[in-house]
Amino acid sequence: MQPTASRARVRHPLLLAGVLLLAGLVGPAWALDITTATIPQLAAQMRDGTLTSEQLTAAYLKRIEAYDKQGPTINAVITLNPHALEQARRLDAERRAGKVRGPLHGIPVLLKDNFDTFDLPTSGGSQMLKDSIPPDDAFVVRKLREAGAVFLAKVNLHEFAYGGGAPNGYSSLGGQTHNPHDPTRGPSGSSGGTGAGIAAAFAQFGLGSDTAGSIRNPSSANGIAGIKPTRGLLSRDGIIPLALSFDTGGPMGRNIEDVALALGAMTGVDAADPATAASAGHAQTDYTRFLVKGSLKGARIGVMRDFFGQSARTDFVMEQAILRLQALGATVVDEVRLPEFLIEEMGPMHRMMIDVEFKAQIADYLKTLRPGFPRTLAELVAEARDPKTAYTSPWKRDSLAKMDQAPSIDDPIYQAARQQGLALTTAVIEGLFAQHRLDAMVYPSVPSPAAQIGEDRAPGGGARRLGPAMLANQTGFPDVIVPAGMTPDGLPVTLSFFGRAWSEGRLLGYAYDFEQSAHAIVLPRYTPSLPTDVVGR
Repeated sequence: MQPTASRARVRHPLLLAGVLLLAGLVGPAWALDITTATIPQLAAQMRDGTLTSEQLTAAYLKRIEAYDKQGPTINAVITLNPHALEQARRLDAERRAGKVRGPLHGIPVLLKDNFDTFDLPTSGGSQMLKDSIPPDDAFVVRKLREAGAVFLAKVNLHEFAYGGGAPNGYSSLGGQTHNPHDPTRGPSGSSGGTGAGIAAAFAQFGLGSDTAGSIRNPSSANGIAGIKPTRGLLSRDGIIPLALSFDTGGPMGRNIEDVALALGAMTGVDAADPATAASAGHAQTDYTRFLVKGSLKGARIGVMRDFFGQSARTDFVMEQAILRLQALGATVVDEVRLPEFLIEEMGPMHRMMIDVEFKAQIADYLKTLRPGFPRTLAELVAEARDPKTAYTSPWKRDSLAKMDQAPSIDDPIYQAARQQGLALTTAVIEGLFAQHRLDAMVYPSVPSPAAQIGEDRAPGGGARRLGPAMLANQTGFPDVIVPAGMTPDGLPVTLSFFGRAWSEGRLLGYAYDFEQSAHAIVLPRYTPSLPTDVVGR
């Protein structure tokens, strides 16, 4: 019997590929699409000489050109690095000379504009810090620079990494960033520029910072992967502070492997951040060794039901994700619940501590800047109120003024919250892990899909406005975010794996196992593929 046409195609894939290549219908078999490629895939092509960092950087710049200030006007970029191609060419020359710094050599990156860079302005999204050039790089920025990363752009954020009533994704300097899945919706905050930029494939990965969900919320709203690491795993030196009791930086990317590679490149004890001393003996420089299919088999995963019931669309995707966890061999422990007193007090305590710490800690940061910039929160407020400044964020002006009225850092109520309140939250979470013998807990990273711009909604969303993000900040524990699926109206939902301190490797393994089964990442429909996305020759 003669084979059917479909069987003939299966038997002769190379012949078919050759015909399509000659017809111009597909690129060469070794070409990569930057919207789906991983860092190891790109690194392999650069190692083989079929791709250069300059070509890769140019392809990403084409996407920024097409979609950031025109088209859907995502408006994620505050400062485009004019020397990015030059940096890429230098790194290509190093590679040709036999010097390869590691897997990130020549990889383009976005930086949230609250990470200090000695060669680009760092504004925190504020008009009052426009054109401020810090004296040196943030610790993690320096680590990435040494690893060979190419810094494409500094991107927008909630001003000073705190919404303060401003529209979702807005800052006085950067303006309004839009969600690439639906430009009428915000990118969430505070790392909204990073979330929108990475989802829209403006770079291979990016950096965010997280004080109350500021990596998790935009990762979820824009449908990408990310990690809020254990406090102390990454140095905060050179990141504009919001509240150091909670602050941490972390990578955001389109796949777990890239997030793991970026995380390992930035770890290290830093004398300028005493919190990093605790990471000695815990930090890894290569988290990719934990990325193994089958990692979920036999794991005990608790489902935190307090964060369901706020959106039927989100809950549907989450229930499918829980079924997938079971299919992958995890033992699912349902109905893990927080005590009511913690649910009621967690938010007010968190907000009070942010107000008190920002007032003191922003002054410490401002004193490191060159002359001509405000030196205290009170001076920031005065400049925002000065008509000569033409300040464009009345919401932030008023919230900064409110924060300036916060108690001092030696206030006994603040001290009780910091010393006893955070310990109570940690004890409750540790108790839940022990009681249910859990390896990790899961929940929707954000209980509702991305909000409309201007919609008055707390980060958690929903009737009780209860979100899980503060748990990881108050305990200092890690949270890994992975795309779980899309709502019927095309908005992303992500799953969070939450674990004890220093469990990044285990959580990344679980997230990788889930990701490799779900394949839930989606290129936003408003920033579709371009012909220049295919790189390699």
